[in-house]
Amino acid sequence: MTSHVLAAVAWPYANGPRHIGHVSGFGVPSDVFSRYQRMMGKNVLMVSGTDEHGTAIQVQADKEGLTPRQTADKYHQVIAGDLQNLGLTYDLYTRTTTKNHAAVVQELFRALHANGYIVAKTQMGAMSPSTGRTLPDRYIEGTCPHCGYDGARGDQCDNCGRQLDPIELKNPRSRINGETPQFIETEHLFLDLPALSEALGSWLETRRDWRPNVLKYSANLISELRARPVTRDLDWGIPIPVDGWSDNSMKRIYVWFDAVVGYLSASIEWARRSGNPEAWREWWTNPDAASYYFMGKDNITFHSVIWPAMLLGANGQGARGGTPSAFGSLQLPTEIVSSEYLTQSGSKFSTSRSTVLYVGDFLAEYGPDALRYFISVAGPESQDADFTWDEFVRRTNTELVNEWGNLVNRSISMAHKNVGTIPTPGTLTDSDATLLAASAGAFTTVGNLLERCRFKAAITESMRVVSLANKYLSEQEPWKLKGDPERRDTVLNTALQVVSDANTLLTPFLPHASQKIHEALGGTGVWAAQPDMVTVDEEGAPSYPVLTGDYTAQQARWTSTPLPVGRPLVKPSPLFTKLDDTLGETGPSWAPIV
Repeated sequence: MTSHVLAAVAWPYANGPRHIGHVSGFGVPSDVFSRYQRMMGKNVLMVSGTDEHGTAIQVQADKEGLTPRQTADKYHQVIAGDLQNLGLTYDLYTRTTTKNHAAVVQELFRALHANGYIVAKTQMGAMSPSTGRTLPDRYIEGTCPHCGYDGARGDQCDNCGRQLDPIELKNPRSRINGETPQFIETEHLFLDLPALSEALGSWLETRRDWRPNVLKYSANLISELRARPVTRDLDWGIPIPVDGWSDNSMKRIYVWFDAVVGYLSASIEWARRSGNPEAWREWWTNPDAASYYFMGKDNITFHSVIWPAMLLGANGQGARGGTPSAFGSLQLPTEIVSSEYLTQSGSKFSTSRSTVLYVGDFLAEYGPDALRYFISVAGPESQDADFTWDEFVRRTNTELVNEWGNLVNRSISMAHKNVGTIPTPGTLTDSDATLLAASAGAFTTVGNLLERCRFKAAITESMRVVSLANKYLSEQEPWKLKGDPERRDTVLNTALQVVSDANTLLTPFLPHASQKIHEALGGTGVWAAQPDMVTVDEEGAPSYPVLTGDYTAQQARWTSTPLPVGRPLVKPSPLFTKLDDTLGETGPSWAPIV
C-alpha cells in the first residue's frame, strides 16, 4: 500500500471569480479525497494554484483598465480566498506567475526539445483583426467539421472529443468580441504527439480502474493525435528557452503547456518552503507513490493524454528515445478523476453567458458545508447534474437539517440534560449491538468507496448510518425512560457513539460541521484542519498570497473511536440553517430565477 499520495488539482483561470460549476469538478472532490487519505495516515501532497498567463488575461485586463499582472493579482486573491472559505486543504495553492514556476516550465521544455519531441512548424494562426493579438484557440468557436456541433472550440470539440485547429472550424468567431478571426502564417514550436502516441497508448492500456468516461474519451484521442503548438504570438507568458526563440519578445510558451507543468512546479515550491527542497521527489520519482488528478471533463484531454505525453517525452520514453530531464524520471498519473458538468436549470454554467453562481456569493449566503454536501451527494460525478434552487433547498432541509443536524442535536441535548457527560452504558440489547455494528462496519464500506473516488456512493452510505440512528432513537424513545436510567443511558451512549462514528464518516465532506460536533461531544483541539492564507516571498519577485496548512496535527482518523465515559458534553448549537421553501421558487436576490 502506497504511503505517498499526490492530489493534483486543476488550476482555475485568473480572469474572474470562479463559479460553483468549477469547484464541483476540481475543488470539492479533491478535498474530500485528500482529507480521507490523511485520515488514513497517508502522506498527502495536495497542490494547485491560479492559472495566470495567456491572451484571456490580457483581454480581461483591457476591460478593467489594468495590466495583466494587476488582473492576475486581483483574481488570484479572490479565487484563493473563495477556496480557503470552502475549506480546501491545499498543502500549497500558488500561482503560475512565480519565478519558480517559470524555471520549472522552461526546464521541462528544454528536456522535451533536447529529446526531439518539440519541433518547429508553420501554421495558420488566428489573430484578432481589431487588436493584432493571437486569439487563444479556446476563445474561438465554430462548427465542428467532424460532428457538426456548433459550439466547438478551436482546440477541441467537447461533443465528439476530437482535437482541432481553429482554421478547421466552420464559421469561426471570436468568443471575446464575435469578430471573424484573421488567419496568418506563423512559425511555432510544436509538441510532436505522434512520436509519443505508441508509448502513450501502451501506458493507457494499463489504466484499468479509471472512470469509464475518461478511458473512452482518452482512447478515442490516441488514434488521431497530431503535433500541438506549444508557443504563441503574445507578450504575456513564459519566455521560450530555446536558441533562436528566446530573444523574440512577442513569442511565449502557450498557456496550456505552462499550466499543466504547475503540478510539478507547485510540488517543488512546496518542498522548498517546507525546508526540504528534495521532498517533492517522494511523490514524483517514487514508483510506489500514487497520483490523482482532479478536474472537469473539459480538461480530460490535457490530463489523460497531453500531460502524460509531456512526461513521457521529458523522461525520454517516446519513439525518439532521449534522456530524463534534470528532474529525473517522473511518474505518470495513477488516476484521472474527472467530473461531468454541473448545469443550472439545464444550462451549462458560463460566465460569458451570465449563467453563473459565484462561489464567493454562495458561501457568504449559505456557508461551505451546504455547498460541499450538495456537490458530493448530487453533483456531476459520473454524468451531468443539474443545480436547481428547489433541489438545493430540499437537500439542505431534509437531509442536512432534519436528518443529520436533528440527530446530533437531540442525541447530545438529551445526554447533556439528563447526564451532562458521556453516559455509562449498561447491558446492550440486540438493537443496540446491531446499530453499533452497522456504524463500525461503515468505515470499511465508505472507505472502499472513497479509495475508488466514488464520492456520491460514499456520502450516501454515510447518511444511511444517520438514518439508522434516527430510526433507533425513534424506536427506543429514551425520553420516556426516566424510570429506567440505566436503559436510558445505554440508549444515549449508543446514540452518541453512532453520532461520533457518523461524524467521522462525514468529516471529509463536512469538515466545518464535524469540528463543531467534535466539540459538542466534549472533544478539544483541532479535529478537521482548515487551510491558511499566508503571504510568501520569492527572491527577486513580488510577494504573493498562498494557501497552505499544517494538517498533521488534526485528530480525525478513519476509525470508530470509543467515546470516553464521563467526558463532559457541551450543549449543541444548530449545525445547519433551514432554508425558506420560497427560495426554491424565487432563488436568492443576487441570483433570481427568471
